[in-house]
Amino acid sequence: MVAGKMAGRPAGVEGRDGPPDRLSAALAEIRACRLCEASLPLGPRPVVRAAASARILIVGQAPGTRVHETGIPWNDRSGDRLRDWLGIDRDAFYDEGRVAIVPMGFCYPGVLPSGGDRPPRPECAPLWHPRLLPVLPGIRLTLLVGSYAQARYLGDRRKPTMTETVRAWRDYVPGFLPLPHPSWRNTAWLRRNPWFEAEVLPWLKEQVARLMADGSHA
Repeated sequence: MVAGKMAGRPAGVEGRDGPPDRLSAALAEIRACRLCEASLPLGPRPVVRAAASARILIVGQAPGTRVHETGIPWNDRSGDRLRDWLGIDRDAFYDEGRVAIVPMGFCYPGVLPSGGDRPPRPECAPLWHPRLLPVLPGIRLTLLVGSYAQARYLGDRRKPTMTETVRAWRDYVPGFLPLPHPSWRNTAWLRRNPWFEAEVLPWLKEQVARLMADGSHA
């Protein structure tokens, strides 16, 4: 595991140093956002982490209840599995100088009548991602965790299913890497698709180790 100290723009955008004033302003506006307040059962609590020096960007879905309660992204069992996939510990994962965390929806969206969390609010990413990602100049690898992130950032390049998209990961690297959601509900998926752990995770861990080392000198 790569260790780090506790405490970004998608791959392909040029530039070395982002404007801290624009980044700080964007983060402040996101954290103050109340656009979807009437639709959020637990109220707004936008969760986002980013710094201009970040090398890795994680675009997930939306916070769950535990993340909403703590204000810490991926602070649950899914986060434990994601950190294992990346090969880094909690301190490194939460070092926003190296890892930016920008979900598709910043607030907990609530529960579906059938169970499971609702999708990210549709207003969130179109409003805030274009403001935030261009001022994350250090990003070299963007992890698209789940189908919502993949739909937004791969568009017509994604395959008919999430599994097929992840299986075609070589078509999207080095800029983007599509991943399944690390939810423990997907344990059966991992068993059915052993190529993921055999092929994707070794590449991912190698890239993360390199980028984390690079980010430590930023």
